[in-house]
Amino acid sequence: MAEIIQPRKACSINPLRMSQPLGGAMAFMGLDGAMPLFHGSQGCTAFGLVLLVRHFREPIPFQTTAMNEVTTILGGHDNLEQAILNIRGRAKPAIIGICTTGLVETRGEDMKGDLKLIRARHPELADLALVAVNTPDFEGALQDGWAKVVTALVEQLVDPEPGPRQPDLVNVLAGCHLTPGDVEEVRAIVESFGLEAIVLPDIGGSLDGHVPADWAGHTQGGTGLADIARMNRACATLALGEQMRPAAELLETTRGVPARMFDRLTGLGAVDAFIAALAEISGRPVPAVLRRQRSQLQDAMLDGHFQFGRRRVAVAAEPDLLFAMTSFLAEMGAEVAAAVTSTTSPVLARVPAARVVVGDLDDLEQAAMATRCELVVTHSHGRQMASRLGIPLFRAGFPMFDRVGAAHRVSVGYRGTRDLVFEIANLLLDAAGEGSHAAAQAH
Repeated sequence: MAEIIQPRKACSINPLRMSQPLGGAMAFMGLDGAMPLFHGSQGCTAFGLVLLVRHFREPIPFQTTAMNEVTTILGGHDNLEQAILNIRGRAKPAIIGICTTGLVETRGEDMKGDLKLIRARHPELADLALVAVNTPDFEGALQDGWAKVVTALVEQLVDPEPGPRQPDLVNVLAGCHLTPGDVEEVRAIVESFGLEAIVLPDIGGSLDGHVPADWAGHTQGGTGLADIARMNRACATLALGEQMRPAAELLETTRGVPARMFDRLTGLGAVDAFIAALAEISGRPVPAVLRRQRSQLQDAMLDGHFQFGRRRVAVAAEPDLLFAMTSFLAEMGAEVAAAVTSTTSPVLARVPAARVVVGDLDDLEQAAMATRCELVVTHSHGRQMASRLGIPLFRAGFPMFDRVGAAHRVSVGYRGTRDLVFEIANLLLDAAGEGSHAAAQAH
C-alpha cells in the first residue's frame, strides 16, 4: 500500500494540477448541444479555453458570465441571467452547463436560488436544461470537477423513477482519464457483444476531431439529453475509474441500476475483467476478434518486456490515470520510483509505488533525480523537466499541446494496451541508442 504524502509548500512550482471548473467544462462538452458556462471573470474562462483549444486543436464552445469588480461585491445574479439569455438566443443549445469558479465560490453565490428565480422570470427557458455545479478552483483538481458534473447530470437529468429494464442496454460512465479515442474503443468493445451503450460523457462523439457538416455555436455530437433520461432503463452501469463511483452509486441507489466498477482498462488482467463482465451481462461468448486482440497483446508483452524490466519510471497524472499507468508499467516489469498526483482519491493507496505525493511537477523532478529515473510519464508541461533530467518523456493526460492527435490516442482495451507497450518500448529503445540508424549499422 502506497504512503500518501501531502507536502505543505509555500507555492506550486511547475504546476501539475488542472482546475475543477476546467474538468467540469470538459465533462459538459461530452453532451450533444451543450454550452459550458464559467460563472466568474473573463480571465478564468480565457485560460481554460486556451488549454482546451491547444489540446484538442478544435473550436471550443465556451462562455463566461464576465464578473467584474462591481458584480463581485454586489452579486452575480444579473450576470448569470443575462449570460443564459444571450446564449439561448444566439447559440440555441439544448443544455447550458454552469461551472462556478473561485471568484463566486469565495463570495458564496446561491446558484440553486439564482436559477430558480431565473426560470420563474423567464418561462421561455422551460425547455432548456440548466445544470449548475459547484467547482471551486481553489481546491480539488480536474478529475474532481469532472466527477461532480457527471454526478449532477445523473441526479438532475436521468428519469427519477426506476424504468422498465432493457436487457441489451448498459450505461458507461467514462472518467476524465479517457481520451475520445479511448471512449470510441470502449464503445466498440461493448457493442461487439450486441449491447447498446449510453456513454456519459461521450467526448468520443464531440471532441474526436471530426469535420461537421454545418457550423453550430454549441457542441456537436456526444450524449443526447434523451439518452441521459433513459439511463434508468439500463440493465447495468459500467463505471470506468474511481472518480465515477459516486455517479454509479447514485444510479444504483435511486434508479435501481446495478453498478460495476472498473478502476482501469489498461493492462491484460484489467481488460480481461471488463470482457468477462460484458460476456456475463450479454450472455454471449467473447467475439473472435477480441480473442485475437488478446493474443496479440500477449505477444506484444513478450516482445516488449525486455525494455521495461527494472526500468525506473517517474509518473505524474490525475489519480485514475496515475493508477492505470503505474499499474501497467509495474506489470511490465518496470519500477515506479516516483509518483505524483494532483488531488486525493481512494485509488492512490493501491498505486504500485512506495509513496504518492499530492504535489507538482517540481516534486516529480526532485524525486526522479534522486532515484535516477530513466523515463518520465506526464503531460506536456513535463517536457522541460525531462530535458533537464536528460531522459525521455512519454506524454499522457491533459494537456498535450506539443503533439498532434492527442484526442485519438488509445491506451485501453487489448489493442490500446498493445500499442502502449510498443510506443513506450520504442521510446526506451531510442533513449538507449538501440533504435537509431547508427546503432543499427554498428550491429
